[in-house]
Amino acid sequence: MSGRLLRLVCTAAVAVGTALAPLPAAAVPEPEPRERSVADLVTDLQRLYREAEEATETYNATEEKLKEKRAEVARLDTQLSKARLSLHDSRGAAGRLARQQYQNTTTISPYVRLLLARDPQHALDQGHVIGQLARERAVTVGRLTGTEHRADELARRARTALDDQLTLAARQKRERDAVQEKLTDVEELLASLTAEQLTRLAEFEEKGVEKAQEELTTSGALGEEDRKPTRRGETALRYARRQLGKPYEWGAEGPRTYDCSGLTSEAWAHAGTPIPRTSQEQWARLPRIPLKNLRPGDLVIYFPKATHVAMYMGRGKVIEAPRTGERIKVSPIAAHPLLGAVRPDRRDRPQTARTRKGDGQPPATEAR
Repeated sequence: MSGRLLRLVCTAAVAVGTALAPLPAAAVPEPEPRERSVADLVTDLQRLYREAEEATETYNATEEKLKEKRAEVARLDTQLSKARLSLHDSRGAAGRLARQQYQNTTTISPYVRLLLARDPQHALDQGHVIGQLARERAVTVGRLTGTEHRADELARRARTALDDQLTLAARQKRERDAVQEKLTDVEELLASLTAEQLTRLAEFEEKGVEKAQEELTTSGALGEEDRKPTRRGETALRYARRQLGKPYEWGAEGPRTYDCSGLTSEAWAHAGTPIPRTSQEQWARLPRIPLKNLRPGDLVIYFPKATHVAMYMGRGKVIEAPRTGERIKVSPIAAHPLLGAVRPDRRDRPQTARTRKGDGQPPATEAR
């Protein structure tokens, strides 16, 4: 191919390539970003709140373990101090025995002294005393050895407990940071919404709760009987009512702020029935009851992982510490996805008119 023809072919190829090249990106209009639906926003917000509450309950569980470990460390330290004091006394007694033994050393055996004694009976009596002293010395030495072993064992357990405490404290810090991170996500989502979106969001969520409540009540799942609380249940419920309007705060157990399980555990502790601190442990360790058997004071557990709890107050309502930014309030029982219910005072009989007047509580019996 001649040089001129080659140049013509190259020029034509360049022209064709230019004609077929795609338009610059700026020339193609981008689609308008689609506004997220209210349902999507509610789903995201509820997920973030749920994740924050899961992180909170995990933190609470670690806090409970840390309290127990601190108490164990304090108890072991007290026992170790007493053991060391006892060891000091035992060593003092052993030292006195050693000095006495040294001062009473003789080359003549007790058997020879008995043979040479003018009064054999006196020698025998003296030998009895010597034997008694020997036994006392053996007890002292044994006590010293036992005290040394006990002090060593207590020291080992105290070191282990302290290491566990430090490990739990480090875990608690990580979990506290995780809660703060989840709450930051919630704040960022809320800050990105307009006032109109927030209003629509609240209305949409409220309608969803109303629908869930209606479906639950019409299904008959709550039963028709208006049950009475036990004496302790009424006391716990009265305590919870007094907290209405106080702010929610994650990890709080009162008296000014509470989280969900902080409210329920403190209410029942006030009624004289200590229960686990976290909603997961309340669900795992307290007796479960059907929803149709609910009575005031029972605890209602929410979400598949048991990460939220409220106190039943009757007529399909609960008292709850809902979430960050809200206050303790009365809510429909179906305000969140139900998991089940538990009863802290399973063996107490519901009150009668007589017991509500303060005439005393009937004997404990199994309640439905």
